[in-house]
Amino acid sequence: MTIRHAETTDFSWLNEHDKWISAEILKRKIQQKEVFVVLENGELIGWLRYNLFWDNIPFMNMLYFLEAYRQKGFGRKTVRFWENEMKEKGFENVLTSTLSNEEAQHFYRKIGYKDIGGFNYLDEPLEIIFHKSI
Repeated sequence: MTIRHAETTDFSWLNEHDKWISAEILKRKIQQKEVFVVLENGELIGWLRYNLFWDNIPFMNMLYFLEAYRQKGFGRKTVRFWENEMKEKGFENVLTSTLSNEEAQHFYRKIGYKDIGGFNYLDEPLEIIFHKSI
């Protein structure tokens, strides 16, 4: 397993698989090194992208793996990698969120994230906000 910053050569694959972000914003996030890709045997299998909430707290926007690579420890390792990168940059806290009807909430709690609130956006289920000190 290899985790690294996404490169411009990863754009096509990411743009094909990441349906939650526009191509223009994805390009910018790759340039700003806010996307990590995960490879197994040289093949792209997933990614993590983030931004800065309130311009000073790393917020993981997306952690995603192709179906065949889920529940095999890749997510846990990728989040730890990201947390270490954020710690090296001087951050002490990180945030993420997930919908209350998604299984991801259990994953985040299992790896040390704590519920700190939530909100309803339009007609979506409750969005749960998670925090972790790193």
